[in-house]
Amino acid sequence: MEQIITYFESINPILAAFYATLFTWALTALGASLVFLFKGFNRAVFDGMLGFTGGVMVAASFWSLLAPGIEMSPGEGFVKVIPAVVGFGLGALFLFGLDKVLPHLHINFKESEKEGVKTPWHKTTLLVLAITLHNIPEGLAVGILFGGVAAGFDGATIGGAVALAIGIGIQNFPEGFAVSMPIRRQGASKWKSFMYGQSSALVEPIAAVIGAWAVMTFQPILPYALAFAAGAMIFVVVEEVIPETQRDKYTDIATLGFIGGFIVMMTLDVGLG
Repeated sequence: MEQIITYFESINPILAAFYATLFTWALTALGASLVFLFKGFNRAVFDGMLGFTGGVMVAASFWSLLAPGIEMSPGEGFVKVIPAVVGFGLGALFLFGLDKVLPHLHINFKESEKEGVKTPWHKTTLLVLAITLHNIPEGLAVGILFGGVAAGFDGATIGGAVALAIGIGIQNFPEGFAVSMPIRRQGASKWKSFMYGQSSALVEPIAAVIGAWAVMTFQPILPYALAFAAGAMIFVVVEEVIPETQRDKYTDIATLGFIGGFIVMMTLDVGLG
């Protein structure tokens, strides 16, 4: 792990953000590849994985984004928290707007419950777009942290950025499976199901590069940008992930998965950051 951190310290931060999110995409693709091995999935395991995803995202929002963002903010008292408040609110509003505009369908929802503008797009496309919504703030978060390290802000570390990428990568694994398997069950070929599943995370390297570039170019925005990514991630958890885990009888397993995901992400961030 020390060698990995040293390597990321030695390269351009935008390139580092790109490489880190290629890793998160690769784990999505690995999860999607399970469609070649299995004909179906256990609903209890599936809900536990979704809960795990939510736990990772909530823990990352605080430990990797909000806490360092507040720490590096100038001022004292209520003034010190203003960047976090503003950024968090704007991040949530950004995802709220995308949620209302981008056509998508939650994983465990019926086709009649699709959201966003009306469209004739097929259910498979809507499923991919739903997970893409998950991945936009995740890619931004990784890029913003790498950009913050390059800008020399206290509280932003390569270890923390690597920890965030690892945590997001771990929870991307079940997301890839969560997209590819329903598409396979609709009659698509294994290869087509895999391609749809892995494509949902292609947005992460793009968002990461944008996030790193923005912070390096406009350094004063870093505390706002960290909180922005956190607000976007929390919106996704409350609007997308949690409802997806509450559609059947395995809600307790989903809750335990959430706790496990939170513990894993908290441990990674504190241990590496």
